Amino acid sequence: MVQNSHQTGKRRKQSRTDDEIERKYAHKHGCRPPKHSVSLGPFGLGMIMTMLAATREHRFLEQVRSWHRAYGTTFKATMIVRKAIFTVEPKNVQTVLALKFKDFELGEYRNRAVRPLLGYGIFSTDGSVWEHSRALLRPNFTRNQIADISVYETHVAHLIKQIPRDGSTVDLQDLFFRMTLDSATEFLFGESVHSLGDAASAPASSFAADFNASQRGLALRSRLGSLMMFYRDKQFSNAVADARSYVDRFVQKAIDYRIALDNGQYVSEEARKVNEQQYVFLHELSKRTLNKTELTDQLLNILLAGRDTTASLLSITFFTMARRPDIWNKLRQEVLALGGRKPSFEDLKSMTYLTWVLNETLRLYPVVPINVRMANKDTVLPVGGGHRGKDPVFVPKGYEVIYSVYTMHRLPEIFGDDADEYRPERWEKLKPGWAYIPFNGGPRICLGQQFALTEAGYTTVRLMQQFEAIESRDPKPLTEGLTLTLASLNGTKVAMKPAKGS
Repeated sequence: MVQNSHQTGKRRKQSRTDDEIERKYAHKHGCRPPKHSVSLGPFGLGMIMTMLAATREHRFLEQVRSWHRAYGTTFKATMIVRKAIFTVEPKNVQTVLALKFKDFELGEYRNRAVRPLLGYGIFSTDGSVWEHSRALLRPNFTRNQIADISVYETHVAHLIKQIPRDGSTVDLQDLFFRMTLDSATEFLFGESVHSLGDAASAPASSFAADFNASQRGLALRSRLGSLMMFYRDKQFSNAVADARSYVDRFVQKAIDYRIALDNGQYVSEEARKVNEQQYVFLHELSKRTLNKTELTDQLLNILLAGRDTTASLLSITFFTMARRPDIWNKLRQEVLALGGRKPSFEDLKSMTYLTWVLNETLRLYPVVPINVRMANKDTVLPVGGGHRGKDPVFVPKGYEVIYSVYTMHRLPEIFGDDADEYRPERWEKLKPGWAYIPFNGGPRICLGQQFALTEAGYTTVRLMQQFEAIESRDPKPLTEGLTLTLASLNGTKVAMKPAKGS
């Protein structure tokens, strides 16, 4: 009884301290709590149960959007041990990602969830460790690497060969994910896994399967939050170990080459050719560090982001165009203006309607559609408080700020009353600022965004040069396929008609 009274007293004292801090911030910054504080039952269990049900039914993003419709653009929420502020206010998102960047971090739950595969890489660290990763990786994303179109053509050619020319159905999403894995592994390791062709070795084929299984496990761990400690899956553990072992092999070869070169030892002509004839991300990275674990961590981080971003963007773009011949035909007219030649980097940059189409896909279906940051100190968001939602909001240390990019990209006050409609032409005059962040923003903005847009644009143009029409072979609407990233649950099932002379 004495112990219980002592614990109760401690909780009351802590509660009083928290209240005093909140009052101090309210006085200094004019903070007021959001109009709605949501828990949906005791301890916020209702929110957790609703989210789990929505996830099972593949409507999680629309569930979060419906909460914002009901409770406003900013509201407070309790989810058992988690305390959060949900917001889709562009000013708040800008504050979290840029203006008060140092007040927020990914948070230990998020980092711990992805650590088995990603280690201590750029997407799984905060603070000085993240700053080191950023400085290490940034020099490898220069315009020269992005503008080298030749790195895409080989894999796009393999993709084109896999598409039936007899009008039979093909799942383009499956092909896109295999193609981007092939191109990403060649760019990163200097050697493709060839998942689209017949040349795939047994280890390469196993790596593709292990990498996919690892991603599914990371997504589940992320959803479990504090309960992830109870998650045990031997298949997941084995997949992670095998995927990392496969990458380790390339890393060790690069380290051995760099050490031999630095020590003036003999290096075979074949090894020299492999390391110096083409740009390889790993070889450039090994000039800056020879730490094997660090190299493996960073490569897997970039592979995950680089592969999924482009594949998701392409899959949903073609899913949409198969149902919208008006968009297909308009974009193909722009493609035909190239006269059949393969597009250069400059060509892609100048293709206005192509840019609008890719922007519109990323608006309605952002690859990372919901994100979270945790406050590492007591801080303030500029709007969302008070009855009208115009006052600042106090964010205590340890609170999460959850921002749905999916919902923010569909705000009618920014994108118009037709915000749910796929209309590329809106981009002719649209300047949404922080209301449009398909690649995040601030210091953690995606380093590879131009790489993803270039590969997606190049692939789209080459397919339109080879095929004159596309037809949907799937009567169902696009269904949310959400793991760490967003894709189409039902794939991109289409038939394509070859262009004359292709």
